Amino acid sequence: MNITTFAKRLCLLVPLIVAPAAWAADEMALPASPQLAAKAYVLMDAASGNVLVENNGDQRLPPASLTKLMSAYIATKEIRRGQIGENDMVTVSENAWRTGGSRMFIKVGSQVTVSDLLHGIIIQSGNDATVALSEHIAGSEDAFADMMNKTAAELGMTNSHFMNPTGLPNPDHYSSPHDMAILARAIIRLDPVHYAIYSQKEFFWNGIKQPNRNLLLWRDKTVDGLKTGHTEEAGYCMVASAVRDGQRLIAVVFGTNSESARASETQKLLTYGFRFFETQTFYQKGAELAQAPVWKGTTHQVKAGLAEDLTMTMPKGQLKKLVASMTMNPKLVAPIAKGDVIGKVEVRLDDKVVHSADLIALDAVEEGGIFRRLWDSIRMFFYGMFN
Repeated sequence: MNITTFAKRLCLLVPLIVAPAAWAADEMALPASPQLAAKAYVLMDAASGNVLVENNGDQRLPPASLTKLMSAYIATKEIRRGQIGENDMVTVSENAWRTGGSRMFIKVGSQVTVSDLLHGIIIQSGNDATVALSEHIAGSEDAFADMMNKTAAELGMTNSHFMNPTGLPNPDHYSSPHDMAILARAIIRLDPVHYAIYSQKEFFWNGIKQPNRNLLLWRDKTVDGLKTGHTEEAGYCMVASAVRDGQRLIAVVFGTNSESARASETQKLLTYGFRFFETQTFYQKGAELAQAPVWKGTTHQVKAGLAEDLTMTMPKGQLKKLVASMTMNPKLVAPIAKGDVIGKVEVRLDDKVVHSADLIALDAVEEGGIFRRLWDSIRMFFYGMFN
């Protein structure tokens, strides 16, 4: 035997044995997902990152003003890094002032705070505000577009390429519903303070009050973001997120034919997801799940855990059927660094693996002294003979 296997049920808070009748009562038949009047769409659970529904989810399409989600994400990231401040004054260039399309109505040569520009980008979808802030951060739109593409690569947005910060049409400017869901998830998880801006229904600037174009903010009290977009080429697009009973979903819709349609089609996705799926975090990252034996080290064992939360989204009634098994490398030899992969967790539904994750060392183990190393070398020799 060359592995040590520990098997346990994931659902530690429910009885280990459940009568078949109880299973049947909890199960729910999963109906077909809604077919939307849209070019492409994705429904994602924000906690697990699982895609629950998709149609052409990785198709490269013009994202229109959904692009501004990336522009805002970079801006808030620069604020968190201390590279810019929310109260910094930004001088509006002629290039920003002249940018067409939706506008915040900032004036050339005027100074506007970073915070006000961020509100103008997120709520009013101002192209002028987006260009002004991108120039403040990177010096030019081209340099900022380079930042956008590097950030997309870091997030794993493999079907996105940005040519400008606004989403104005360009044949080499594209994204996908799946990529936009990944970006929305990052915005929600990494910066909840600035995410609150996405739920604001209107913003008043320069004597003009403009409403947020996300109609779901008025129709569904559980919706708290994110962004809409529209060009003739892209059609009407939306990224929306909602929370119900502690579960957050992200819906992305590309290419509907009207403002009302993008809202209603997005609502269909959210309704379906909340009705028929549930999410649970079984193990927290960094929590000790097991201890693995260590050879030739200063200690005999090392704690094993996960680098990320083990969170699963499944059709309602199936979470209680999941079983996890842990496999450990039995020949862990010191030194071991904190974070080294020392095993694996596999989650199964019946005989199918539905999730796997690396087990990592939660602590470092230094190399033991010469006598410890010599003695363990002898032990390992005989262990190898009989196992």
